Amino acid sequence: MSRSFLVGKFLPAYGGKFGRMPKREMSAEGLSDEALKQRFTERGTKYVRRSREYLVMGQIGMVIALLMTTGAFRVSLTGGEKLEFVMPDQEIVQMEEIMQTAQIEKPPPPPRPPIPVEVPNDEILEDIDLDLDVSLDLDEVIVDLPPPPAEPAEEEEEEIFLIVEKAPEIVGGLSELYKYVSYPEVARKAGIEGVVVVQIIVMPDGTAAEPTVIRGVHELLDKEAVQGVMKLSFKPGMQRSRAVPVYMSIPVRFELN
Repeated sequence: MSRSFLVGKFLPAYGGKFGRMPKREMSAEGLSDEALKQRFTERGTKYVRRSREYLVMGQIGMVIALLMTTGAFRVSLTGGEKLEFVMPDQEIVQMEEIMQTAQIEKPPPPPRPPIPVEVPNDEILEDIDLDLDVSLDLDEVIVDLPPPPAEPAEEEEEEIFLIVEKAPEIVGGLSELYKYVSYPEVARKAGIEGVVVVQIIVMPDGTAAEPTVIRGVHELLDKEAVQGVMKLSFKPGMQRSRAVPVYMSIPVRFELN
């Protein structure tokens, strides 16, 4: 026989509403403050006692479960027979050091013999007159032949230094340069100005050679700077107490006033 969930202690709060459970009247009328306090104290004590019982029962159940688990692992499943595991014998592997043998280089194969070419048969010369009567006069004067022309000796190029013990100097200083440099009028009117760097080789005799503009501004200013530098005189550079050719860079400044 089925029992409705509304009957009994399932839903006591709604049992009386549906007519399945008699409704209790929860009233504190007629009870003194001491009686109410005593009732609440008893309920609190009962709740604490039940909580402790639940805690103790839970701990006892936990201990029993652990003991059963430990015992299950210790009980032999084979009726007391011991299981013996026999490890197979391991094979011993010996490492042998292999000596590297020297590689013998094979000589290259011999070249193939040339392919023989068919040569035509010797031809008999019949119609050609050969003068085989040749005489040698030992008393004939032998004319001396002219000696072969002598090969021109190669001139050794003199080394040009970049850095020397004593660098070359302009005779009169850099101010001497502007005596030979004039500002081109066309460049002045066009507002062209800047610094032109001219590289030269100061020869051992103090002259300039092979001018090169390594930084230019304009064709007019570059040409004027080269002409002014080539008119200067220099004190040659010295290396081991000897005058040597040295590279030298000279800046020429063109400024508009």
